[in-house]
Amino acid sequence: MTTTEAAPIRNTPTEKWRYVAGFMAFAVLSGVAFFGTMSVLVPQRLRADLGMGAVESTAALGAINSAGSIASIFIALFIGALSDRTRSKWGKRTPWIFTGAFIYGVCFWSLSRPSTAVLIGIFYVLALVGLNMVQAPIYALISDRVEESNRATVSAAIGGGGVIGQGIGTLIGSRFMENVELGFVCTGLCALAAGLLAVFLTPKEPSSKDMPKDTSKSMGKVILESLTPPLKNCGDFYRAFICRTCLIVAYQMIFSYQLYILTDHIGDSDKQAANAMMIISTLTMVASLVASLISGPIADALHRRKAPIAVACAVFAIGLAMPWIFPTEMGMFLFGGIASFGYGMYLSVDQALNVDVLPNKETAGKDLGFMNIATCAGQAIGVAITSSIVAATHSYTFVFPTAIAMAAIAAIAVLGIKRVK
Repeated sequence: MTTTEAAPIRNTPTEKWRYVAGFMAFAVLSGVAFFGTMSVLVPQRLRADLGMGAVESTAALGAINSAGSIASIFIALFIGALSDRTRSKWGKRTPWIFTGAFIYGVCFWSLSRPSTAVLIGIFYVLALVGLNMVQAPIYALISDRVEESNRATVSAAIGGGGVIGQGIGTLIGSRFMENVELGFVCTGLCALAAGLLAVFLTPKEPSSKDMPKDTSKSMGKVILESLTPPLKNCGDFYRAFICRTCLIVAYQMIFSYQLYILTDHIGDSDKQAANAMMIISTLTMVASLVASLISGPIADALHRRKAPIAVACAVFAIGLAMPWIFPTEMGMFLFGGIASFGYGMYLSVDQALNVDVLPNKETAGKDLGFMNIATCAGQAIGVAITSSIVAATHSYTFVFPTAIAMAAIAAIAVLGIKRVK
């Protein structure tokens, strides 16, 4: 019997909530590590510690983010494909998660050591190797082990946890703007704990030690297949791909540059910006938590994916408009609350939608690795667009309408999906 012909997965209530707890712990802690590092600590290190100017530091941050995102595209593909074939008494996903957690944590701590932007970029890319070794197998576990009727709730745990983690990470990063070395220690420990808790809290993965070996495929063929995108019954898969890419482009265009927007667009001092970011972080956490608690369970109850995401895109776009219409701290506070609510709504259903549109459940790890290209490409494109606009205009004014246009494209793409309601 093939995977696609197997009996449907059935989760007990205890298993369901263990998956929710494990995946939320991963999302929160990973969000703390990632956003505390890349939204606050690294920008502060580039500008204050390395003495870069406004345009130079914006370009350097964009280059670092882009390099990491491009590297992640290939890392996620290989790891997703290889985890599909891993044979271990701990299961086929767990060994990757453990190993990746250590790499992720150590490399984020190591970001406190370099004295040049190039070395910061190298350690960041290595950290993303570890992150993808954790993230790709965790997302594949949703297809492997989570019952279809529970996926939106579990997806909400990941999505809401990620945005909550972003808020906490920004808050922690802001606290350590004058002591970035200690801040990097905190984010490194969170990165390590993210993977470990995901394994300890979720139900134990069955052993894959006796999984039949596919002797017809050499490692070279496996690697080649990992680079081959889905080609059959994949129209909805690519519509979901476009939706995710565009929303993450819009998200990265603003969230990655919050510190610089506050100082260069709003006119805050470093101290004022740090205080403002703490308020934005709190608003982000509250808004995303409320959105996750509401959207995921409602989507499961209604058996709907498209409508919640389309509404999320509209709310997110309204939030993106706030700093454009009101170039003040209040505009950024409104952005933090409204945009985070919309993005939290999207993330609460995102992973469930991605699993539902998979062309082939037997290659879930590989195909979700391809879906992760949307995340990586979105991050690279988003920071590249913002840094290009700032370099050309010496202003953030045109960044906001561009991000709104990307959110609109995302809504159009998701409404075109046919197989999922």
